[in-house]
Amino acid sequence: MDAIAQDTGIDRIELRRKNFIPADAFPYQTPVALQYDSGDYEATLKGALFASDYAGFEARRSAAAAKGKLRGLGISTYLEACGIAPSAVVGSLGARAGLYEVANIRVHPTGSVTVFTGTHSHGQGHETTLAQLVCEQLGVPMAQVEIVHGDTAKIPFGMGTYGSRSLAVGGTAMVKAMDKIIAKGKKIAAHLMEAAVEDIEFKDNVFSVAGTDKTKTLADISLAAYVPHNYPIDELEPGLDETAFYDPKNFTFPGGCHIAEVEIDPETGVVTVINFTAVDDVGRVINPMIVEGQIQGGVAQGIGQALLEHAVYDKSGQLLSGSMMDYTMPRADNLPNISVGTETTLCTHNPLGVKGCGEVGAIGSPPAIINAVVDALKQYGVRHINMPATPEKIWSIIQAGRPAAAAE
Repeated sequence: MDAIAQDTGIDRIELRRKNFIPADAFPYQTPVALQYDSGDYEATLKGALFASDYAGFEARRSAAAAKGKLRGLGISTYLEACGIAPSAVVGSLGARAGLYEVANIRVHPTGSVTVFTGTHSHGQGHETTLAQLVCEQLGVPMAQVEIVHGDTAKIPFGMGTYGSRSLAVGGTAMVKAMDKIIAKGKKIAAHLMEAAVEDIEFKDNVFSVAGTDKTKTLADISLAAYVPHNYPIDELEPGLDETAFYDPKNFTFPGGCHIAEVEIDPETGVVTVINFTAVDDVGRVINPMIVEGQIQGGVAQGIGQALLEHAVYDKSGQLLSGSMMDYTMPRADNLPNISVGTETTLCTHNPLGVKGCGEVGAIGSPPAIINAVVDALKQYGVRHINMPATPEKIWSIIQAGRPAAAAE
């Protein structure tokens, strides 16, 4: 996009705007089968431009030049497909698995809840986010919710965690299972309070008869379900334990804008990331701290990919970068404070309205970083540089003073 902007003389921001799908054009049917359900790309762009002080960049570039440094700013606007995927779609493409997800919700006689989920957490904080869904829908305190995952001897068969699908797909399966819990609970409550099922309401852990002061807590209902002394046992099986499956109707489509500001020391070729701003639309945000942490982690991964990480082989195929030090994983001193913001358009085809945030940081950041490096080196005629933009590569470009070195 930056190369096109340079060739056409169109401002790089305005060029991106010209290619945005307008917010009022959703749902938007693409030419390649998928339909984008919602989005507002202008909102994430505006948010990132403001948070990064884009308007003040040229003054900062001049100040850096006065100190002998090369400063550049790069922007990346992106859209990705997450929450994969309708089983019929992936089946038509040759996949040999369904991509539904499953959840089993068990309300114990005490009213505490155990969730058995086919998704798996390896650091994303599912134990918190999934528990929050239970707290919100069933009104159960967080301390009374247990999330069980990862043990195939305990959990129902599931498709797992990838493609930012744990909340959009696994969380939706949980919502459907809890809907079943509430529906059965209403039947039990109607029997206990001698009312019609249609008159039973549920809110904040309490079943009530509409227009009366008759109430039963979820714990009252679950105890009656497991100790059925006063229970419609001819109509309902004992227990309060439900399973639900969810096969997504569509992908989810998070998108956003990332802006990177870098400074290059021309004497060494070392790139310092001065500022990084990410504004993403991940749909409904269940837990802002977890979303921020996941995006920051993804950005750190993207910075490593753009500037440092490289698998190097010799002519015989022997891996030379065989340790993490040689491969060059990013460390804390390679990273700036990462500013994270969100804009929200709800996903229209899952009940949570979520789109997923597990990958957005790593998708938007590498092109933003590389665009910033190229912008800093534009006086040397550089239009492109391959990842990783290592100090040696950048130093060679500066020394050569010609763009040909960028392709080496």
